[in-house]
Amino acid sequence: MNPIDLTSDPVSLTAALVDVPSPSHHEKQLADAVETALRTIPGIPDSQVIRRGDTVAAATRRGLGQRVILAGHLDTVPIAGNVPHRMVDGNMHGCGTVDMKSGLAVYLHLFATLAGDPDLAFDLTVIAYACEEVESRFNGLGHLAVSDPEWLQGDLALLGEPSNGIIEAGCQGTLRVKITAHGARAHSARSWLGDNAAHKLAAVVARVAAYEARSVDIDGCVYREGLNVVRLESFVANNTIPDEAYAMVNFRFAPDRSPEEAYGHVVTYLALGEGFTLTLEDSAPGALPGLTQPAAAALIGTVGEVRGKLGWTDVARFSPLGVPAVNFGPGDPAFAHRKDEQVPVAQISQVAAHLRKFLTTRPA
Repeated sequence: MNPIDLTSDPVSLTAALVDVPSPSHHEKQLADAVETALRTIPGIPDSQVIRRGDTVAAATRRGLGQRVILAGHLDTVPIAGNVPHRMVDGNMHGCGTVDMKSGLAVYLHLFATLAGDPDLAFDLTVIAYACEEVESRFNGLGHLAVSDPEWLQGDLALLGEPSNGIIEAGCQGTLRVKITAHGARAHSARSWLGDNAAHKLAAVVARVAAYEARSVDIDGCVYREGLNVVRLESFVANNTIPDEAYAMVNFRFAPDRSPEEAYGHVVTYLALGEGFTLTLEDSAPGALPGLTQPAAAALIGTVGEVRGKLGWTDVARFSPLGVPAVNFGPGDPAFAHRKDEQVPVAQISQVAAHLRKFLTTRPA
């Protein structure tokens, strides 16, 4: 493959990134290219570029007083006949165009072109990480937080998640609980001899459906919670009363709750009695927006529009470190993971322009 030029305009750079296939667990070729490009930036010595697996990071160390972290993932969902990229009516189509190679291209471009610029107002860290689209245990940013936590330290972190070119601050937390109902198996012709576990779940489903979602305003961002059944399962045979049934329930919670508080809230609300077992399958904390922090406030002043992120993203990995984090990237997230994934090229340029202005404006 041809070398990647990080100083090329962000639209061309997006196309170059898209044209290197990088589905999860297969990011090596793209990681190699990005690492090589970062190591050729004037003024960035090898000691300021690190590689951990297929995650690559680089940093400036100019003593500018504050640090902004620019992070984006290298991987995509499986390719669906949509590589290489193609242009249609001002939109770039292709796997990863919106999630999130356009955002990563903007970040890599700005790092490369501002690293030695006298107008740079913040020291920069750029992180291109692997395995965001798969289970959390593989996540390259999570691994970096464990192996090299100092690389996630800063005054503001930006994730290149598609946000339609506006700021989506913080994120919701999420947890899943498995509710298992226990009964007794019997022939359906003699159902009174059994105890139908599936029927027991009816009250649980009704309880979840009646949940009144809380809306929370934090730093002017509204996060709406939700409790929902996302899976139901019970079966033995077509002529048999099931002795076990389960419901998987997902709770999306505002970032003012910890995962422990959120789990306790679900347990209390469901108020399960005898005959049920509740198991916490997984959980991930939310992230507070932190928009009152000076660097975050300055970014809002540049971009203008801000809202809360109604979903979970890797911004949550910065919250335990006390680093405010926002999602800021081009593209409509509704196009993520689709065969017709696409991003308006004008929005790539717009995000790059807004971010360049922010990164070259001295804090008040």
